[in-house]
Amino acid sequence: MLNYLDSFLKQLALEGKSAHTVKAYRTDILQLYEVLKELMPEPEVDVTKITEQHIRLYMRKVHDNNTSNRSLSRKTSALNAFFLYLKTQDVITRNPMDKIKRPKYSKPLPAHFSPEEMELLLQIPETDNVFGIRNKAMLELLYSSGLRAAELASLRMQDVELKRGLVKVTGKGNKQRIVPVGQKAVDAIRNYLAVREELRSEHSGDVLFLSKSGRALDSRQIYRLLQAYIRLVANDKGFSPHTLRHSFATHLLAGGADLRAIQEMLGHSNLSTTEVYTHVTMEEVMKQYQKAHPRAKDEDKDDE
Repeated sequence: MLNYLDSFLKQLALEGKSAHTVKAYRTDILQLYEVLKELMPEPEVDVTKITEQHIRLYMRKVHDNNTSNRSLSRKTSALNAFFLYLKTQDVITRNPMDKIKRPKYSKPLPAHFSPEEMELLLQIPETDNVFGIRNKAMLELLYSSGLRAAELASLRMQDVELKRGLVKVTGKGNKQRIVPVGQKAVDAIRNYLAVREELRSEHSGDVLFLSKSGRALDSRQIYRLLQAYIRLVANDKGFSPHTLRHSFATHLLAGGADLRAIQEMLGHSNLSTTEVYTHVTMEEVMKQYQKAHPRAKDEDKDDE
């Protein structure tokens, strides 16, 4: 089984799956392997003899360890992908996962800044020094284009076309996409490029955003730098730099943008991943309706 696992993981990498996904799938399948060693009499687990009953016993054991439905759902996906791979390689004739259903779980709605909070946040960096100018450019670009911190960290000078208002982003699985950049972000990036030379060193290369030592800022450094600003606006809300990405999508949708266009800009493979933002905006719509419509409330209940 372990030999097949190695070849399966290599296939995932070739398909462009992220290192995080490959690592998670490996962990899940190795966990199954350890359970199967206890359940099967042979010294080595024979994948051709794994049955639906084996899988159900494994899932029950994992469930008994208080594993969340979200984790169970991921484990189910990992195992199904593994056995589908074995079937396509003609190693097995039947997928033992065929009748195993993925556990359902409720996804928390993504938190987001209000437009007013966003405006406050973008005004915080002091632009009388190179670090404030750089940090403002990063905040503006994250909100303008819905980038992840890791995507921001990987940007090169040639990835940003300021005249056309576009940025080339390398996302998960090394998939590239072109995303619009708003004028405020374009202006902030231009201001940063005018002073970038102050940070440049022999280690800089063509990386867009540089640290004070002239090296590339990594995603953890970006997270830490920007989190300091976020605390000033929403300290008690648990927001993070990734909340700017959620805010980008939520505000676009609330403004009437097409869901599929937002999907493309976010780099989501599946529309269902993007659809979560429709629930957020509908929640806001209902709040406004309840607050403003004269016949939205049950006045009799208020009198009770």
